Order: sequence, then structure tokens, then C-alpha cells
Amino acid sequence: MSAKILTVDDSKMVRMIVTKAFAPYGCEIFEASNGADALTVAAANLPDLIFLDVTMGDMSGLTVLEKLRAMPEFASTPVIMLTAESGKTTLERADKLKVAGYVAKPFKGEQLLDFAAKFIPLQPPAAAA
Repeated sequence: MSAKILTVDDSKMVRMIVTKAFAPYGCEIFEASNGADALTVAAANLPDLIFLDVTMGDMSGLTVLEKLRAMPEFASTPVIMLTAESGKTTLERADKLKVAGYVAKPFKGEQLLDFAAKFIPLQPPAAAA
């Protein structure tokens, strides 16, 4: 069974980087461009791992994370924050919500794979025939 990953970011480019990084591993990738959609997509697909932007228009990633953590099915789902923001208050709040890690923007797909491998099984890409 392939891992399910939800990527939440208001930047289409960031969502594309996440999708492209995991495509060779057969992961199911779900996308959301804002917090409200993230909650809906998460509830419908029960991802094994979530990449979540901190700063979005409709609600912050931390607010999304609070709402997810309030749902029993997401109490322990690994969430990796994607952020250009490193303020002490933001990091403290994220830590209290049991964030699994942080990836600073800008980032490369390989960084995401390194973080994800700690939480979900990644099958190596099939050798070219």
C-alpha cells in the first residue's frame, strides 16, 4: 500500500515540487491551496504525512494544525511545516502542537524525501529498463 501525502500551500509551485519529489515512489499525493481545503482533503483521504505551509491567506498553517490535532484521526499524524518564518513564537506554538519537523523555504525535493523517510516507507524508484 502506498503512502498518502497531503501537501498544503497557497503556492502552486511549492505543491508541484512536493508532488514531483514523491512521484517516483508511488505515493498518493493530495493537494490543498488553503487551510479550509486542507481540512476537507485531510478528512476525506486520511494522509499518512502532511506538508503544511505556515503562512497562508485564509488561515495560518498553525491554525490548520490545531484543528487537525483536535480530530482523533490526526492526533499523531506527522506534520512537517514548510516555512520561511522562524519567529520564536511560531516555533514554540508549532512545537506544542507536536510538529514533526520544519523545512525552510526555499527547499529542494530531496530535503522533503529525507524528512518523509523518517515517517513513511519510501520504496526506491524502479530501475530504468
